Amino acid sequence: MVEVPPEVAQALPQSQALGAGRLRYLLWDVFDATLWVVQNFRGAQYFDHAFALELRYLRKFSGASLVESSVQEMRRVGSLDPSKEAAWTATMQTAFADVQAGDRITGVHRPGVGAQFFFNGRLRGTVNDPTFARAFFGIWLGASTSEPRLRSALLAESAP
Repeated sequence: MVEVPPEVAQALPQSQALGAGRLRYLLWDVFDATLWVVQNFRGAQYFDHAFALELRYLRKFSGASLVESSVQEMRRVGSLDPSKEAAWTATMQTAFADVQAGDRITGVHRPGVGAQFFFNGRLRGTVNDPTFARAFFGIWLGASTSEPRLRSALLAESAP
């Protein structure tokens, strides 16, 4: 059984891992992801539920590259609000630190409120915008994700 990270246990008491998977890009392992949920979570309506998405990095990345790839993915699926792009980008720049292998970034979804981001268990940023939270977590959990196998693994579904 996987141990619940302290920031997840605090934000989501009685949470459990629903699913987990590894993101690979070409020949590189990028991160291992775990989706932490509370009882009655429904993946098709992820945006209506509290949950935490933990990314455990397997390589070194700059915070700027994490922000850039997040913005690109939100644009790709059409969920990036152009009128809010600059503010959302600035918020992510504060929340996403440079990572080394073994570092963790955990995003906690607060339905109807927004998101909190933790770096190795320490709070780095809060976004009080539910539209941002839906767009951001949709990168991995939305039906239009660029990584449908990872989505299926996180949501404990059969492969698409």
